[in-house]
Amino acid sequence: MIKKLFLYVLLPLAIVIGGSIAISYYFLHQFSKQPMHVSDDNQMFILKKGTSLHQLVVQIKQNNLMEKAYLLPYLYKLDPSLSSIKAGTYQLQPHMTVEDFLQLLVSGKESSFSIQFVEGKRAKDWLDVLKNTPYVQQTLAGKSDAEIAKLLGIEGSIEGWLSPNTYLYTADTTDINILKRAHRTMQSNLQKVWDNRDKDLPYQTPYELLIIASIIEKETGISSERASVASVFVNRLKAKIKLQTDPTIIYGLGDNYTGTIRRADLTDTENPYNTYVIEGLPPTPIAMPSLASLEAAAHPAKTNYLFFVANGNGGHTFSTNYSNHQQAVNEYRKNSK
Repeated sequence: MIKKLFLYVLLPLAIVIGGSIAISYYFLHQFSKQPMHVSDDNQMFILKKGTSLHQLVVQIKQNNLMEKAYLLPYLYKLDPSLSSIKAGTYQLQPHMTVEDFLQLLVSGKESSFSIQFVEGKRAKDWLDVLKNTPYVQQTLAGKSDAEIAKLLGIEGSIEGWLSPNTYLYTADTTDINILKRAHRTMQSNLQKVWDNRDKDLPYQTPYELLIIASIIEKETGISSERASVASVFVNRLKAKIKLQTDPTIIYGLGDNYTGTIRRADLTDTENPYNTYVIEGLPPTPIAMPSLASLEAAAHPAKTNYLFFVANGNGGHTFSTNYSNHQQAVNEYRKNSK
């Protein structure tokens, strides 16, 4: 009796159930291998913290990322390991499958972005770049330079205190955290350079070296000239000759600079950055110097140069006396015409 019951009732039922499971497995397997709808290499998927399975399905449907998204809960039952998704911002790849997508969410390998801080730019320029950089959490809006400096642990201006570089970050990294990394890098670089500087330099503190490095950065973009430019400023400081460098005047003029330095600007005693008037160094750096400019300030060339002027070919002509310097200036003006 039991044998007949098994043959006529339980066996067919088992076959039906087994077949259903096999068919379900087949369709779910096919579903996991289907390609996602990814439009380009830069398409991002942002999974917020606390997103439920239902919310994930809704989000996928809204973004039209896959066919039959309603099958996801069943796929999770088939492979529970795929359900351990992590919040983050992920970069989708063309031709990735549903399974690839879910494994990416499980891996937690968020997409990284980059921001480039260029040497020779001012703090305000960097803050503008940071403000317009995508996927950065903005916390500094409306804050003054002094408030930002306090957050970074800097006494005085932040000018010069951030190291030029390309910094990687993940989505929702705060703007202040990126600046903190740039500041720590500059602190480390400056201290190493200061500790290994040449002897008998006219700088009393690392900050003074930082100021000179920022001026070098603005005066030349040619690597081979940096040490020579540094030697001019070192020689002038030692001889107690005013630095007379135009980039400091331009910095002091700020938004009032129109592209031309007027004679009145050279005699302006109200501009604390007017190195044609003040003795010694300006009060702060005037830009963010590169490591190369820090090294040049710490290891200037051994010269008797006191002057330099553009040569019209991208570089400069260096002179040891005013007469030769004036000849170089006249030559530059003649070539410019």
